[in-house]
Amino acid sequence: MGVIFVDTRQQWADLGRGSLAVDIARPTPAEQHAAWTEALGADAADTSNRLAAQFNFNLPAIQAIAAGARLRVAGDADRLGEAAWSDSLQHARPALDQLAQPLDPKARWDDLELPIPEKSLLRQIAQQVRARLAVYDTWGFRERMNRGLGISVLCAGESGTGKTMAAEVLANDLALMLYRIDLSSVVSKYIGETERNLRKLFDAAEDGGAILFFDEADALFGTRTEVRDSHDRYANLEINYLLQRMEDYSGLAILATNRRTALDAAFLRRLRFVIDFPFPAVDDRRRIWERVFPAQADVDGLEMAMLSNLDLSGGNIRSIAVNAAFLAASEGAPIGMPHVVRAAAREYVKLAKPIGAAEFGAYYAMARR
Repeated sequence: MGVIFVDTRQQWADLGRGSLAVDIARPTPAEQHAAWTEALGADAADTSNRLAAQFNFNLPAIQAIAAGARLRVAGDADRLGEAAWSDSLQHARPALDQLAQPLDPKARWDDLELPIPEKSLLRQIAQQVRARLAVYDTWGFRERMNRGLGISVLCAGESGTGKTMAAEVLANDLALMLYRIDLSSVVSKYIGETERNLRKLFDAAEDGGAILFFDEADALFGTRTEVRDSHDRYANLEINYLLQRMEDYSGLAILATNRRTALDAAFLRRLRFVIDFPFPAVDDRRRIWERVFPAQADVDGLEMAMLSNLDLSGGNIRSIAVNAAFLAASEGAPIGMPHVVRAAAREYVKLAKPIGAAEFGAYYAMARR
């Protein structure tokens, strides 16, 4: 009889007599770094470091990506690194598109209005993502750690304070794809289905190239409850699985919540970074107003001092700016104070906030119309 080889992702429970099971792991980051260096050449050492630190590919994938990148740039060494990075992103993308919503990150560091300590924390996160290969492998930390090799971040604050924008800024700065997790496609009422969906999601993201963004994370990472019936028991099992899977995940995961106190305490202890997004003060709001209208927009006579007095978050201010632009466009006029005041009054009504004379000042009567 001949020898039969069976290639499978999951080990079989009973292979029968005369069978031998061999676990074949993916190459280590150090081995991937060596493979990238061999495939791209010694001149692309910096690129090999970046690729090995971010992505988790097998050797055939590395060789195929490198060959494709070389073919595309036709020997242009200066463009080889950019081409290899772009092709790596595309290689990691297909499995995630079925499980999460890709976002187009547009925000940059200058667009993010945060106090200096919180903004410094975000920059530190980006630095840690870039330095993982050096710390974990070159300096040997991976040999001493079984879990917690990924970077998990909690962004907590009121709606509109910049949590999603912070995720966009990191994605832009790191040149990575950003995926928002659709809770409706993950959470299931059927026992065990939520865990299966999460396993598929995290497994697909393990190749790297993406930042996972869990919006309204308290709906998924909530506090465990006292067990009164089978529903409570399985709900707690889901949370326990999430705690374990988040700790095992090797990439960058960002969670956003408006209710930090609703998150499980054990989960908070496992997070590497917790960043509070404060409601913008008057000076912060003024800077947001000064940047909210694009340079191409036809703006005339806006009173920034009065507008910054409105008690609104950055998200509300951006909504007002868009609505004011549509009001002005419908009249064929530049965006002026009447348009912004009317849009701001509608935003106050939407938020169930009283329109006060102290905030709107000389435009109080216009806002009340």
